[in-house]
Amino acid sequence: MYPSLTDGGYELPEITYGRFDPKYRRQLVIDPTGEPPGTIVVQLQERFLYFVMPGSQAIRYGVGVGEDGLSWSGRGRIQYKKAWPKWTPPPEMIERKPELAEFRGGMPGSLTNPLGARALYIYQGDQDTGYRVHGTPQWWTVGQALSSGCVRMINQDVIDLYDRVVEKTPIVII
Repeated sequence: MYPSLTDGGYELPEITYGRFDPKYRRQLVIDPTGEPPGTIVVQLQERFLYFVMPGSQAIRYGVGVGEDGLSWSGRGRIQYKKAWPKWTPPPEMIERKPELAEFRGGMPGSLTNPLGARALYIYQGDQDTGYRVHGTPQWWTVGQALSSGCVRMINQDVIDLYDRVVEKTPIVII
C-alpha cells in the first residue's frame, strides 16, 4: 500500500496495491538503462521512469504518459523543481480543451491541481520544453497514455523522486 501522507498541509489519500497493476509499484531493480547514476530515464512505451542508482541499480516507478502525438522525447535536464506547484495550461491545451480557459491565470497547488504534489521542470539547453515530470491526483491513470504530454506519477512516488533529484539532473525520455 502507498500510505496516506500529510505533506505541505495536504492529506494525500492511501492507495492500496490492489487498485492498480502491480508492475507499476515503486521498486528497486537492476538498471536496464546504462546511464550514469543520478540520471532519470523515462521509457514511454513501457510506462516506466528509472532513477539510476550506484551499483547497477535503479528505482523504477510506474508512470502515465502523453497521448499519441503529444509526448516529448530527447535529452534534457531538470532545471528546477517545485512542491505543490501552480498549474497553468498552455494555450495549445486550452485550444484542445476550451473548458480549461478558466485556469489561464493558473491554478494554485492543491489536491485537485493536475500537477499534483511535485513538479520537475524539463529544459533542453536554455529552453523550457513545456514538459514536466509531476504528480497527479488521478493516480489510476498511471500506466496509461492519457496526458497532454507530461510524465505523470502517483503523488507518493513523485515526492520520493523529488527528494532524490537535484537541479540540473539529466533526464532522458525515449
